[in-house]
Amino acid sequence: MSTAAAAAGEAQGPLAGVRVIDLTGVVMGPFASQILGDFGADVVKVESPDGDTVRHIGPSRSKGMGPMYLALNRNKRSIALDLRHPDGLAAVKRLIEGADVLLFNLRPGSMGRLGLGYEQVAALNPRIIYCGAYGFGEGGRYAGKPALDDLIQGSVALPSLVGRVTGEPRYLPTNLCDRTTGLTAVYSVLAALYAREKTGRGQAIEVPMFETMTQFVLSDHMFGRTFDPPQGEAGYVRLLAKDRRPFKTRDGYVCVLIYIDKHWKNFCELIGREDVLKDPRFLRMSDRTRNVDALYAFVAEMIATRSTAEWMEALAKADIPVAPMHTPDSLMQDEHLADVGMFEWIDHPSEGRIRQMNVPGTWSETPPSVRRHAPLLGENTRELLAEAGYGADEIEQLLAKGAARGAEAR
Repeated sequence: MSTAAAAAGEAQGPLAGVRVIDLTGVVMGPFASQILGDFGADVVKVESPDGDTVRHIGPSRSKGMGPMYLALNRNKRSIALDLRHPDGLAAVKRLIEGADVLLFNLRPGSMGRLGLGYEQVAALNPRIIYCGAYGFGEGGRYAGKPALDDLIQGSVALPSLVGRVTGEPRYLPTNLCDRTTGLTAVYSVLAALYAREKTGRGQAIEVPMFETMTQFVLSDHMFGRTFDPPQGEAGYVRLLAKDRRPFKTRDGYVCVLIYIDKHWKNFCELIGREDVLKDPRFLRMSDRTRNVDALYAFVAEMIATRSTAEWMEALAKADIPVAPMHTPDSLMQDEHLADVGMFEWIDHPSEGRIRQMNVPGTWSETPPSVRRHAPLLGENTRELLAEAGYGADEIEQLLAKGAARGAEAR
């Protein structure tokens, strides 16, 4: 759904009428709350007077409006409050009283010290969905430890698995743990809202990164350790094959998966090597799994004999899954993404012309939409305080005390 399809600020989508108080920062929480906002929720981004730290990552035209912030914070309103100031804390409590969801990634101990633990918040608003997304579950010995994407990647064995392929442990070059945990928070909040419709009761939800990513990784890699006694080592052998990578062609690279029986037969016929179909290492999918290094080495040797364009055409005709290997720049020029309107240029009130990604997918009845630009720090402080019942003089007093901050203070 393009921005033009939604009037600025007009509630649309399946979560229209739901208000989310967003006490999150950096990547994980803002990614989750932006999806809720895309689905129509009124997301109130509560920031400190200094703002979300992700505002300052990457190049920018204006201070505090970096590209990652812009990509994670559309469809939100920003209020800047100092929660260490009693009046700032009182203001956020007023916002919570009229909300459906409180999403936070502060450690539970910090929430408790602020007077925003679940029991305290539920006393203000018994119907609240209170969702904490942070590093480790409160029931374990790691509770309260700091958790960042790199640390969690290491803790759930991702660099170790990469090292088994490359010989050197490395982090994946994307904030996979933040975004996966953010998605988990989204579907947890949605399920809790559905449960509340049936019971009338809110509840507390914990979405820990470590446990979430352990399930994510070991669903593939528990492998032989699934059984007692073990039926082999941990690690899905196909995913750990040294030649599981884009295959080098004569003039570039191509991404192809030749694995199931049909694809293997079609590939051998395509290259005129039907004799390989009789190789005992490759007879069945189970054989190819056990001998996946030899399988991929053979495929790599064959792929190197033709150009990328030749393989793209030949493999598609043979009904073998194939795709180009994009760079970030070429991905933004992908023809399919242009067809579905994935990217558009918008005019941001402070940043000028910027590229924006639209909501993926389509809905027949309640389409999500992009209604609001990523806000300036404190852009909506006055209007949100007014909605919470503060009078004009009270708002000015909060600003004068430093308990709140408006956009004009930038």
